[in-house]
Amino acid sequence: MTRLDERRSYDARVSQLSTAERTSGTDVIRLSRTSRRVRLTLTALVFALVMAGTVWGNDSDFPFGPFRMYSTRADPDAAVVSTRVVGLTEAGREVRLSGGEVGLRRAEFEGQLPRMEAEPELLGLLAETYAERHPDAEPLVEVRVVQRRFELVDGQRTGDYTDRVVIEHELGDPDLEGTP
Repeated sequence: MTRLDERRSYDARVSQLSTAERTSGTDVIRLSRTSRRVRLTLTALVFALVMAGTVWGNDSDFPFGPFRMYSTRADPDAAVVSTRVVGLTEAGREVRLSGGEVGLRRAEFEGQLPRMEAEPELLGLLAETYAERHPDAEPLVEVRVVQRRFELVDGQRTGDYTDRVVIEHELGDPDLEGTP
């Protein structure tokens, strides 16, 4: 960056004084013995929590426990499960509701799966959000949570997969809502 006097920030004069000479006029405040002990105790406590979390902790103990997603490796021959949410139209066409279509990412949704299993009617909120965002789209009659299981060999897909419907929720007829 050029200044008004045509000098650049890196054109400044370099001081030939040592750090000790430059700070000799300033007062150095030393920590008391008690302050040093408090800092060392707090540092040891945080270190102990991190070490204990590393050995015995899990995701819910983060940041003192390991974040499993980054601290473990998946078996290259184990199956991979991918969760998706779909809406079904009257004609039976699948409409994708996951992947940001309704403002909810897959990981956020997967964290709510136990809640959705207990209260499947919550899937109706996803259908409502979809209808608001896509007013010209064909109305949905059902919402499903589907898990696709991919088989892997040496970390590569075999091409084989199976789909399993985990949760399904039929939506009421939107034309009949609010009528006695």
